[in-house]
Order: sequence, then C-alpha cells, then structure tokens
Amino acid sequence: MSTKIKTDVLIIGAGPSGLLLSQLLYQEGISSIIVERTSKTRVLSRIRAGVLERGTIEALNEADCDARLQKERIDHDGVILGFDGDGFEIPIKALTGHKVTVYGQTEITKDLIDACERRDQEIHWDCPDGQIERVDGDSALFRFSDAAGVKTIIESKFIAGCDGFHGVSRAAIAQSKPFERVYPFGWLGVLVDQPPVAHNVIYANHTDGFALASMRSETRARYYVQTAPDETLDDWPIERFWETYVRRMGSLADGLITGDPIEMSIAPLRSFVSEPMSYARLFLAGDAAHIVPPTGAKGLNLAIADTRRLAHALASFWQGNETPLNSYSKEALDRVWKVERFSWYLTRLMHQFPEDSAFEKKMQRAEFDYIRSSEAAQTMIAENYVGLNF
Repeated sequence: MSTKIKTDVLIIGAGPSGLLLSQLLYQEGISSIIVERTSKTRVLSRIRAGVLERGTIEALNEADCDARLQKERIDHDGVILGFDGDGFEIPIKALTGHKVTVYGQTEITKDLIDACERRDQEIHWDCPDGQIERVDGDSALFRFSDAAGVKTIIESKFIAGCDGFHGVSRAAIAQSKPFERVYPFGWLGVLVDQPPVAHNVIYANHTDGFALASMRSETRARYYVQTAPDETLDDWPIERFWETYVRRMGSLADGLITGDPIEMSIAPLRSFVSEPMSYARLFLAGDAAHIVPPTGAKGLNLAIADTRRLAHALASFWQGNETPLNSYSKEALDRVWKVERFSWYLTRLMHQFPEDSAFEKKMQRAEFDYIRSSEAAQTMIAENYVGLNF
C-alpha cells in the first residue's frame, strides 16, 4: 500500500540547489516537496568549496537566506596566478567592479535548511530508492520509500532534478546526449586549522604539477596538489604533501604554516554536460546536468544560476507565461557552456598534462606571460571569475 500526495513541484535532492529552489518557489506561493536519498546529517557533513560569485550572493539575497553570509563573508578582490614560482595578481575588482566572496557551501546548506525548517518545508530524508515513473503525462509521478519503509507516490505538475551526477533524474531525460572530458589527474585537498598563506586564491603551475591555496576563514585554509589518477591517500602521507606543496608554490608559499590535516581527500577532475536539461515535465539543475572541474570554483555557482533561472521560469508559468519554462534548457545551456569553457581553459593552463609535448608546455608558459602583460586578457579572466551576467 502506498500513500499518494500532491504538490506543485517535486524537488529531487536536498543540496543547495534543491533547498534554494524550494525557498524561491515558496516566496511565489508555489508548493513543493523535497525528497533526498541520504540523511540530513550526511548532507550537512559534505565539505565543499565556497567561493561565491556575485550572482550567487544575489540569489541568496532574493531567497532571504543571506543574513549570516553578510555577517561572516570574506571578500576577495583579486586572484593570483603562478608559474614555476613566478606569480602575479589579477585585480578582479579593479577590472570588473565586483568581488568574489568566501563562504562555505556547508554553511549555505545550513542556512537553507534552517529557512526550510522555519516554514515547515516538507523534506523526506533517507530515501535511496526513489524512482521517476512518469514525466510526460498530465502530471509527473515519483515513487519512493522512506527509512521506515513507508511507500509514497508524489504527483506533481513538474519535477526538478537537483540530485547530482549520480541521481535518478538525468536518466529520465529521453534521448539525452552526454559530452565529457576526463582529465588525467586528480586534486588532493588538505584542510588545516591554520591561517591561510594568502588572502586571495593562488593557482600555481609547476613542472612537477599544479598547486592551489585557498581559505575557508581567517584561521582555516584549504590547500591542493595535482595527483596521478591512480594515486590514493595511502600514497600521500602528510609529510609528502607539504614537501610537494612548498616545492610547487615556490616563493608564493612564503609564510605558509603547516599542520596536521582535519580532512584529506582526492577528487578526480572531469568536464561533463548532458543535453538537453529538460524533457516534458522534468527539469535538471546543477550537477544532475553538468560537472565542471574545480579550477575556477564554478560548480556551486553554476548550480545556483540554474536554480535561479528555473525558479523564475516556474513562477512565470504560474503567472500565465510559459515561454521562460519552454526556453529553460537552451538558456541554461548557453551559460553552462561558457562556464565550462572557462573552467576547461583554466584547467588547461594551470596543470601538467602527461601527454603534453615540450611544445605544449612552452605554450602554457607563453599564455601565462601574455596574461601577465595584457589587461585585456586579465579582464577576460576577471569577468569569468566574478561570474557572467545573469
């Protein structure tokens, strides 16, 4: 026996995209139910980067979920590029008039969950067996069982697939076409409770591989090094990490305070896009439709841009205008591919690719030198880094 309930929009996934969408829809008087395959504890334990574009700040302000962000935010007005220990800063605020903001993705998730709970948003946690049963009829159907084994069918006008790369939503898009680039390396990240080596983010290319410096707060830093695709944490004792990191950063690591990690992990890098981002009553947002490499910190920001666009389109539908919803996939993908291009470009510039010849390595250095000497080139990077116009 299954319980059947109805809502305007079923949201699959309780990450930042799904939570933000529910809040924006609530403000428009549109009902929603969220179903999440994992637990609330698991969602809140995910450690992710939090370099936020201006559009992401605007979206959280629209959702009235930015009070703590505005108090605790750390603004960056530049980004540093390095090559074999030689570096320079791109003054992003001077070139664009905008900054980027450091505020952790985990903190955004906490703020959005708090907002949902204050207004009694219906969220079903721990539902790993959810399945989309219909998206092309008069309504959409979704079936799931909760942790207690209670079976439920949700009937909705639309489904928003915000359930990430491994979720069920993308598979329900008829005739979806994937585009993918898997990179021949990963990122080993180390989180330490020490003051960061620099206020602004540093991207460094070295003949030995890539390295990055970023901050989570004035007393917590996140550092990364490029690893071989088959390496694991067992291959990287902390002593090896710090020795490698300092060598790759060169003088850019002056003042670095090392320490025992509070978290270490290795992430593979890929670029991925699935087209289209909608089919019948199903609409994808975030990692369900695309993945960007972490170079440039675009993953969360691109997901939020999708969500903001989808929320506006759904609100327009209920106001009698179907055009934004019908054009959602095309307009979202226009932005997705521009962001994919920037992340791919920066990844290509700042990493060592095993297959590269001596010529390609010389081209990397020539590109770096050109960027340093050209305000136009720096402006292109700065415009993408702070976020494209919405």
